Amino acid sequence: MLFSQLHTMSHLTICIVNWNTRDYLRETLASIAAYPAKVETEVIVVDNASSDGSADMVRTEFAWAQLIHNSDNCGYAEANNQALAAAKGEWLLLLNPDVRLLPKTLDSALETARELPDFGALGVKQIGSDGRIQRSLRSFPDPIGVFFEIIGFSKVFPWSKNFASYRMNWFNYTGTIEVDQPMATFLLTNRSVYETVGGLDPAFPIFFNDVDWCYRVKETGKRIYYTDRAEIVHYGGAGTSKANKAAMAAESKRSFLRFYEKHFRNRLPGPLYALSTFAVRTSLSLQKLKQVFR
Repeated sequence: MLFSQLHTMSHLTICIVNWNTRDYLRETLASIAAYPAKVETEVIVVDNASSDGSADMVRTEFAWAQLIHNSDNCGYAEANNQALAAAKGEWLLLLNPDVRLLPKTLDSALETARELPDFGALGVKQIGSDGRIQRSLRSFPDPIGVFFEIIGFSKVFPWSKNFASYRMNWFNYTGTIEVDQPMATFLLTNRSVYETVGGLDPAFPIFFNDVDWCYRVKETGKRIYYTDRAEIVHYGGAGTSKANKAAMAAESKRSFLRFYEKHFRNRLPGPLYALSTFAVRTSLSLQKLKQVFR
Protein backbone atom coordinates (compact mmCIF):
# COMPACT_ATOMS: atom_id res chain seq x y z
CA MET A 1 0.00 0.00 0.00
CA LEU A 2 1.05 3.56 -0.57
CA PHE A 3 -0.63 5.01 2.52
CA SER A 4 1.48 7.24 4.72
CA GLN A 5 1.27 8.93 8.09
CA LEU A 6 4.72 10.45 7.73
CA HIS A 7 5.30 14.14 8.26
CA THR A 8 6.88 14.41 4.84
CA MET A 9 5.07 15.50 1.69
CA SER A 10 2.63 12.98 0.22
CA HIS A 11 1.32 13.22 -3.30
CA LEU A 12 -2.37 12.99 -2.34
CA THR A 13 -4.20 13.70 0.91
CA ILE A 14 -7.76 12.46 1.30
CA CYS A 15 -9.72 14.45 3.91
CA ILE A 16 -12.84 12.87 5.39
CA VAL A 17 -15.14 14.47 7.97
CA ASN A 18 -17.33 12.03 9.87
CA TRP A 19 -20.25 12.38 12.24
CA ASN A 20 -22.07 9.20 13.33
CA THR A 21 -21.70 7.41 10.00
CA ARG A 22 -19.52 4.53 11.17
CA ASP A 23 -20.74 1.85 8.78
CA TYR A 24 -20.62 4.13 5.76
CA LEU A 25 -17.18 5.36 6.81
CA ARG A 26 -15.96 1.79 7.08
CA GLU A 27 -17.02 1.15 3.49
CA THR A 28 -15.39 4.38 2.33
CA LEU A 29 -12.06 3.52 3.94
CA ALA A 30 -12.26 -0.06 2.71
CA SER A 31 -12.75 1.19 -0.85
CA ILE A 32 -9.73 3.49 -0.52
CA ALA A 33 -7.69 0.48 0.59
CA ALA A 34 -9.09 -1.69 -2.19
CA TYR A 35 -8.57 0.86 -4.95
CA PRO A 36 -5.65 3.09 -3.91
CA ALA A 37 -4.11 5.71 -6.13
CA LYS A 38 -0.82 4.86 -7.78
CA VAL A 39 0.81 7.72 -5.90
CA GLU A 40 1.74 8.01 -2.23
CA THR A 41 -1.43 8.82 -0.30
CA GLU A 42 -2.34 9.84 3.21
CA VAL A 43 -5.85 9.66 4.63
CA ILE A 44 -7.02 11.99 7.38
CA VAL A 45 -10.31 11.29 9.15
CA VAL A 46 -11.74 14.03 11.37
CA ASP A 47 -14.41 12.62 13.65
CA ASN A 48 -16.79 15.25 15.01
CA ALA A 49 -17.56 13.72 18.41
CA SER A 50 -19.48 10.75 17.04
CA SER A 51 -21.39 8.63 19.53
CA ASP A 52 -21.55 5.50 17.36
CA GLY A 53 -17.99 4.24 17.84
CA SER A 54 -16.67 5.67 14.58
CA ALA A 55 -13.35 6.78 16.06
CA ASP A 56 -12.66 3.39 17.67
CA MET A 57 -13.50 1.68 14.39
CA VAL A 58 -10.94 3.80 12.53
CA ARG A 59 -8.28 3.12 15.18
CA THR A 60 -8.76 -0.64 15.18
CA GLU A 61 -9.62 -1.41 11.56
CA PHE A 62 -7.77 1.29 9.61
CA ALA A 63 -4.68 2.12 11.60
CA TRP A 64 -3.03 3.54 8.47
CA ALA A 65 -5.48 6.47 8.52
CA GLN A 66 -4.62 9.53 10.59
CA LEU A 67 -7.45 10.19 13.03
CA ILE A 68 -8.35 13.56 14.51
CA HIS A 69 -10.98 12.92 17.17
CA ASN A 70 -12.83 16.07 18.23
CA SER A 71 -14.46 16.19 21.65
CA ASP A 72 -17.21 18.47 20.22
CA ASN A 73 -18.94 18.71 16.87
CA CYS A 74 -17.29 21.77 15.35
CA GLY A 75 -19.18 21.52 12.06
CA TYR A 76 -18.30 20.28 8.61
CA ALA A 77 -16.41 23.37 7.48
CA GLU A 78 -14.13 23.68 10.51
CA ALA A 79 -13.46 19.93 10.60
CA ASN A 80 -12.39 19.99 6.96
CA ASN A 81 -10.09 22.88 7.79
CA GLN A 82 -8.49 20.74 10.51
CA ALA A 83 -7.77 18.04 7.95
CA LEU A 84 -6.48 20.51 5.36
CA ALA A 85 -4.18 22.13 7.93
CA ALA A 86 -2.69 18.73 8.75
CA ALA A 87 -2.46 17.60 5.13
CA LYS A 88 0.94 17.02 3.52
CA GLY A 89 -0.30 16.31 0.03
CA GLU A 90 0.34 18.15 -3.19
CA TRP A 91 -3.20 17.16 -4.19
CA LEU A 92 -6.05 17.56 -1.70
CA LEU A 93 -9.32 15.64 -1.87
CA LEU A 94 -12.40 16.42 0.20
CA LEU A 95 -14.36 13.18 0.41
CA ASN A 96 -17.66 12.44 2.13
CA PRO A 97 -17.84 9.44 4.48
CA ASP A 98 -20.74 7.90 2.55
CA VAL A 99 -18.82 7.35 -0.68
CA ARG A 100 -17.49 4.16 -2.23
CA LEU A 101 -14.58 4.55 -4.62
CA LEU A 102 -14.38 2.44 -7.76
CA PRO A 103 -11.25 0.80 -9.23
CA LYS A 104 -9.91 3.81 -11.18
CA THR A 105 -11.58 6.70 -9.35
CA LEU A 106 -8.51 8.32 -7.82
CA ASP A 107 -6.11 7.80 -10.72
CA SER A 108 -8.64 8.98 -13.31
CA ALA A 109 -9.44 12.11 -11.29
CA LEU A 110 -5.77 12.98 -10.83
CA GLU A 111 -4.94 12.34 -14.47
CA THR A 112 -7.83 14.55 -15.60
CA ALA A 113 -6.97 17.35 -13.18
CA ARG A 114 -3.39 17.49 -14.44
CA GLU A 115 -4.64 18.10 -17.98
CA LEU A 116 -7.08 20.93 -17.24
CA PRO A 117 -6.06 24.57 -17.87
CA ASP A 118 -6.15 27.06 -14.99
CA PHE A 119 -7.14 24.23 -12.67
CA GLY A 120 -8.94 25.16 -9.48
CA ALA A 121 -11.00 22.12 -8.51
CA LEU A 122 -12.67 19.02 -9.92
CA GLY A 123 -15.87 17.13 -9.18
CA VAL A 124 -16.69 13.70 -10.58
CA LYS A 125 -19.68 11.63 -11.68
CA GLN A 126 -21.79 10.46 -8.74
CA ILE A 127 -23.85 7.28 -8.93
CA GLY A 128 -26.46 6.51 -6.28
CA SER A 129 -26.89 3.11 -4.66
CA ASP A 130 -29.81 2.63 -7.08
CA GLY A 131 -27.44 2.96 -10.04
CA ARG A 132 -28.83 6.31 -11.17
CA ILE A 133 -26.75 9.41 -11.85
CA GLN A 134 -27.00 11.98 -9.07
CA ARG A 135 -27.43 15.57 -10.22
CA SER A 136 -24.49 16.97 -8.29
CA LEU A 137 -23.83 20.24 -10.14
CA ARG A 138 -25.21 23.72 -9.59
CA SER A 139 -24.55 27.18 -10.91
CA PHE A 140 -23.98 29.90 -8.36
CA PRO A 141 -27.32 31.02 -6.86
CA ASP A 142 -27.71 34.34 -8.62
CA PRO A 143 -31.12 36.01 -8.20
CA ILE A 144 -32.38 35.25 -11.70
CA GLY A 145 -31.53 31.55 -11.61
CA VAL A 146 -33.01 31.13 -8.13
CA PHE A 147 -36.15 33.05 -9.18
CA PHE A 148 -36.75 30.69 -12.12
CA GLU A 149 -36.24 27.77 -9.74
CA ILE A 150 -38.76 29.11 -7.22
CA ILE A 151 -41.52 29.84 -9.73
CA GLY A 152 -41.06 26.49 -11.45
CA PHE A 153 -39.73 27.58 -14.83
CA SER A 154 -36.80 25.17 -14.40
CA LYS A 155 -39.26 22.26 -14.37
CA VAL A 156 -41.37 23.58 -17.23
CA PHE A 157 -38.29 24.23 -19.38
CA PRO A 158 -35.76 21.70 -17.98
CA TRP A 159 -33.45 21.81 -21.01
CA SER A 160 -33.18 25.60 -21.08
CA LYS A 161 -29.78 26.95 -20.05
CA ASN A 162 -31.56 30.14 -18.99
CA PHE A 163 -34.63 28.89 -17.11
CA ALA A 164 -32.89 25.81 -15.66
CA SER A 165 -29.54 27.48 -15.04
CA TYR A 166 -29.32 26.96 -11.28
CA ARG A 167 -29.72 23.19 -11.13
CA MET A 168 -28.24 22.69 -14.61
CA ASN A 169 -31.14 20.40 -15.55
CA TRP A 170 -30.04 20.69 -19.17
CA PHE A 171 -26.76 18.86 -18.57
CA ASN A 172 -26.59 15.08 -19.15
CA TYR A 173 -23.45 14.50 -17.03
CA THR A 174 -21.30 13.28 -19.89
CA GLY A 175 -17.91 14.73 -20.75
CA THR A 176 -15.64 17.19 -19.00
CA ILE A 177 -16.90 20.76 -18.67
CA GLU A 178 -16.26 23.90 -16.66
CA VAL A 179 -18.86 24.44 -13.92
CA ASP A 180 -19.51 26.70 -10.94
CA GLN A 181 -20.00 24.40 -7.98
CA PRO A 182 -19.81 20.63 -7.89
CA MET A 183 -20.97 19.29 -4.54
CA ALA A 184 -18.08 18.63 -2.18
CA THR A 185 -18.94 14.93 -1.98
CA PHE A 186 -15.72 14.44 -3.96
CA LEU A 187 -13.85 17.69 -4.56
CA LEU A 188 -10.25 17.57 -5.72
CA THR A 189 -7.96 20.58 -5.60
CA ASN A 190 -4.25 21.17 -5.15
CA ARG A 191 -2.03 22.82 -2.58
CA SER A 192 -1.40 25.92 -4.66
CA VAL A 193 -5.13 26.67 -4.91
CA TYR A 194 -5.68 25.91 -1.22
CA GLU A 195 -2.85 28.19 -0.13
CA THR A 196 -4.24 30.98 -2.32
CA VAL A 197 -7.92 30.64 -1.41
CA GLY A 198 -7.74 29.19 2.08
CA GLY A 199 -10.04 26.64 3.65
CA LEU A 200 -13.78 26.51 4.06
CA ASP A 201 -15.45 29.45 5.79
CA PRO A 202 -16.67 28.38 9.27
CA ALA A 203 -19.50 30.92 8.92
CA PHE A 204 -21.08 28.19 6.78
CA PRO A 205 -20.83 25.24 9.19
CA ILE A 206 -22.99 22.78 7.21
CA PHE A 207 -24.43 24.24 4.01
CA PHE A 208 -22.99 26.56 1.34
CA ASN A 209 -19.39 26.17 2.54
CA ASP A 210 -18.58 24.39 -0.72
CA VAL A 211 -20.48 27.02 -2.73
CA ASP A 212 -18.62 29.82 -0.97
CA TRP A 213 -15.26 28.10 -1.47
CA CYS A 214 -15.89 27.52 -5.18
CA TYR A 215 -16.98 31.13 -5.56
CA ARG A 216 -13.72 32.29 -4.01
CA VAL A 217 -11.74 29.98 -6.30
CA LYS A 218 -13.44 31.50 -9.34
CA GLU A 219 -12.63 34.99 -8.07
CA THR A 220 -8.91 34.15 -8.33
CA GLY A 221 -9.28 33.33 -12.02
CA LYS A 222 -8.98 29.58 -11.54
CA ARG A 223 -11.51 27.26 -13.16
CA ILE A 224 -13.67 24.52 -11.68
CA TYR A 225 -14.54 21.40 -13.61
CA TYR A 226 -16.72 18.32 -13.71
CA THR A 227 -15.70 15.08 -15.40
CA ASP A 228 -17.32 11.73 -16.03
CA ARG A 229 -13.91 10.12 -16.46
CA ALA A 230 -13.94 9.31 -12.74
CA GLU A 231 -16.93 7.89 -10.85
CA ILE A 232 -17.98 7.28 -7.28
CA VAL A 233 -20.93 5.62 -5.60
CA HIS A 234 -22.57 8.10 -3.24
CA TYR A 235 -25.19 6.93 -0.77
CA GLY A 236 -26.13 10.47 0.21
CA GLY A 237 -27.40 12.14 3.36
CA ALA A 238 -25.72 9.73 5.75
CA GLY A 239 -24.84 12.46 8.21
CA THR A 240 -27.50 15.11 7.68
CA SER A 241 -30.30 12.51 7.77
CA LYS A 242 -29.49 11.95 11.45
CA ALA A 243 -30.09 15.60 12.27
CA ASN A 244 -33.42 17.38 12.75
CA LYS A 245 -34.86 18.05 9.29
CA ALA A 246 -36.49 21.35 10.19
CA ALA A 247 -33.26 22.54 11.77
CA MET A 248 -31.30 21.54 8.67
CA ALA A 249 -33.71 23.38 6.38
CA ALA A 250 -33.54 26.47 8.59
CA GLU A 251 -29.74 26.33 8.52
CA SER A 252 -29.88 26.08 4.74
CA LYS A 253 -31.87 29.32 4.67
CA ARG A 254 -29.47 31.06 7.04
CA SER A 255 -26.51 29.91 4.97
CA PHE A 256 -28.09 31.23 1.79
CA LEU A 257 -28.56 34.62 3.42
CA ARG A 258 -24.96 34.61 4.66
CA PHE A 259 -23.78 33.79 1.15
CA TYR A 260 -25.72 36.71 -0.32
CA GLU A 261 -24.50 39.02 2.43
CA LYS A 262 -20.90 38.04 1.79
CA HIS A 263 -20.82 38.01 -2.01
CA PHE A 264 -23.82 39.85 -3.44
CA ARG A 265 -24.63 42.77 -1.12
CA ASN A 266 -22.16 45.10 -2.82
CA ARG A 267 -22.61 43.64 -6.30
CA LEU A 268 -26.38 43.75 -6.73
CA PRO A 269 -28.54 46.84 -7.01
CA GLY A 270 -30.04 47.57 -3.61
CA PRO A 271 -33.65 46.79 -4.56
CA LEU A 272 -32.70 43.47 -6.18
CA TYR A 273 -30.63 42.44 -3.18
CA ALA A 274 -33.45 43.35 -0.80
CA LEU A 275 -36.02 41.50 -2.89
CA SER A 276 -33.87 38.38 -3.12
CA THR A 277 -33.23 38.13 0.60
CA PHE A 278 -36.83 39.07 1.46
CA ALA A 279 -38.10 36.19 -0.66
CA VAL A 280 -35.90 33.77 1.20
CA ARG A 281 -36.82 35.15 4.62
CA THR A 282 -40.57 35.25 4.15
CA SER A 283 -41.93 33.60 1.04
CA LEU A 284 -40.37 30.15 0.99
CA SER A 285 -41.33 27.31 3.25
CA LEU A 286 -38.54 25.31 4.84
CA GLN A 287 -39.38 22.35 2.66
CA LYS A 288 -39.23 24.51 -0.47
CA LEU A 289 -35.83 25.82 0.60
CA LYS A 290 -34.54 22.30 0.96
CA GLN A 291 -35.78 21.47 -2.53
CA VAL A 292 -34.33 24.64 -4.06
CA PHE A 293 -30.93 24.77 -2.42
CA ARG A 294 -30.02 21.09 -2.43
